Amino acid sequence: MSDSGTPVHILGAGPGGLATAAALRERGISAVVLERTDTVGSSWRGHYDRLRLHTARTHSALPGLPIPRAYGRWVARDDLVRYLEKYAAHHRIEVATGVEVHRLERADGAEGAARADGAQAAEGAQWVLHANGGRRLTAPAVVVATGYNHTPHLPDWPGRDGFTGELLHASRYRSPAPYTGRDVLVVGAGNTGAEIAADLAEGGAGRVRLAVRTPPHILRRSTLGWPSQRSAILGRRLPVRLVDRMAAPLTKLSVPDLTPYGLPRPDAGLYTRARQGAVPVLDVGLVDAVRQGKVEPVAAVESFEDGKVLLADGDTVTPEVVIAATGYRRGLDELVGHLGVLDSRGVPRVHGRRTHPAAPALYFNGFSNPLSGGLRELALDARRIARAVARAAG
Repeated sequence: MSDSGTPVHILGAGPGGLATAAALRERGISAVVLERTDTVGSSWRGHYDRLRLHTARTHSALPGLPIPRAYGRWVARDDLVRYLEKYAAHHRIEVATGVEVHRLERADGAEGAARADGAQAAEGAQWVLHANGGRRLTAPAVVVATGYNHTPHLPDWPGRDGFTGELLHASRYRSPAPYTGRDVLVVGAGNTGAEIAADLAEGGAGRVRLAVRTPPHILRRSTLGWPSQRSAILGRRLPVRLVDRMAAPLTKLSVPDLTPYGLPRPDAGLYTRARQGAVPVLDVGLVDAVRQGKVEPVAAVESFEDGKVLLADGDTVTPEVVIAATGYRRGLDELVGHLGVLDSRGVPRVHGRRTHPAAPALYFNGFSNPLSGGLRELALDARRIARAVARAAG
C-alpha cells in the first residue's frame, strides 16, 4: 500500500472485518485486523443459546470459504463461531487481539484535530489510530467493521432505577433456565425480542408478555422450502411500492392474522417499514406461542413505578423480570463522530466501496441491516472495498 509497507488496518474481527481482510489478501494487499477482545467473532459468542441464522447457509458464507453443509440450512450460533475461526485460519488473516482503537484522525490533520504528541505520521499514511495503552498506529487506509450491534441500548424509562424486579438488556440473555416459573416481560418486538419471548414460553417461564410499540411484519423463515431471504434478494432492486403490494397477499397466505391476540398487522407496507429501519420478524416460534396463549402481546412500556410497569394503553403489569430487547447503538461517535461521516442516528453516511469526501480511504462494512441478509451484504461489500483500495493504490 505504501513505500513503508504499512498495511490496511481493519477494526473488528467479526464477519465484516474478516471478510474484508480476506478480500484484500486475495488482491495482494496486506491488512491487519485489530480486535478489542481476545478472539474472533466475540459478539456472536455472546448471543443467546438457541440462536440460528435467519439467513440460509448458502447466502451467509464469507468470500473464499463456504460454510460446511454439515452445519445445516440454518446455522447455529456455535457453528457460526467455529466457521469464523476456520475462516481466519484458512485465509491466514493477521488478527491483533486486545487492541481497541478509540479515535481516528486524518494524518494531515485535515479534520482540525491537533495531535498532542506532535508525532509525524508514517510516509504514505492517511490515518492515525489512537488505541489503548497510549498507542498511535498509522495506516494508508482504515476499514471500520465493529458491527451494527455494538453497544446495547437500554431506554431511560422514568422510574427505571427504582424498579424492584430484575431488569436486563437482551444482550445478557442466554437461555430460559433462570426464568423457569417466573413472570417475564420482554420489551421490543423485533427479531431478538420475538425469539426470546418464544424461547421463554417453550422453556418453562411462568408467564411471558411481549411489549409492542409498533406491530412488526411477521414472515415465515421459509415457505414450502423457499427462504424469505431469496425473495428479499430478488426484490431489493424493485420499487418500494411494488414490493409492498407483492408482499401483502403472500404474508396473509403464509402467516395467520394475530389481531385477535393483540398483535395486528402493520398499516405500512413491508418494504416501506424496512426502509425506515424496521426489518420484518422471521418467525421461529412466536406465531404459535401467541396463538396458544403462551406469549401475550401488550402495549409499549411507558414508565416504571416501584415493582410495576406502566404501559402506553394505561394498563399496569407487575413482572418479576423485564428483558429489554431494545436494540443497539453503533458506538461510532467517539471513534469517527468528529469527522462528519455519521448521520443523526450515528450510522455511517456511506458504506462499502464509497468513502465520504471528508474522510478519504476510510471505509465502513457491516453497518446496514438489509432484508437480503446482513452477512450476504457485508461479504459483497468486502470485495467492493478491496477493489476500491486496490484502485486507490494504483
